[in-house]
Amino acid sequence: MLGGPRNVPALAANLELPNFPMMIQQFLHDQHHDHADPLEFDPGTAPAFMGRVSTFSSASASFYAPSDLSGTGGMRREYIRATPTWRGGPARNDCIFVNMDSDHHDDGMMDGLTIARVLCFFSFRNRTSYFRCAVVHWFSYILDGRDPDTGMYIVAPSMDDDGTPDVSIIHIDSIFRAAHLIPVYGTNFLPREITAHHSYDVFRAYYVNKYADHHAFEIA
Repeated sequence: MLGGPRNVPALAANLELPNFPMMIQQFLHDQHHDHADPLEFDPGTAPAFMGRVSTFSSASASFYAPSDLSGTGGMRREYIRATPTWRGGPARNDCIFVNMDSDHHDDGMMDGLTIARVLCFFSFRNRTSYFRCAVVHWFSYILDGRDPDTGMYIVAPSMDDDGTPDVSIIHIDSIFRAAHLIPVYGTNFLPREITAHHSYDVFRAYYVNKYADHHAFEIA
């Protein structure tokens, strides 16, 4: 656990998300109203939370590829990072595969998986419930299918209608595993000041790397 923000206003300021309190309202509303019991979100009546939070620098994911036998023999475990400094250097915010059944789901794309980048891991208690969450910036698919030259999907950071990043709070149970993205490079040389830790910040589109490992090859 990091010695970071301890309450909602402080975390909102740290993430530069002024609408963060409303995002928590939306998250709590979604947790209490599933698709079988739909109810339109109204910030005026939805439960609010402005209490204490705990922030974390990583989360672990355990998973297996579809062809692997279910059980410990086929399981793999990895850590997903979201930290303001990694090994004494710049920030690290990993990308992830997310299991979706909401409006962010693109039919036919990777069997219900979509891509997001983790901005923060945090947890909080509300009434009798304990929630472990991630703040994520969504990516959207550019093509209707795979890129014909590489066999990989191409995604781009998703933006709202007002031009701001499309950011949400999700429960960490919806995270499947880490995703590796490869920038779609242009024809020009990159400036020397662009380094590896800028990779997810300076490009407009990315390949979803299905060749990262055996598991990624089967799901992507």
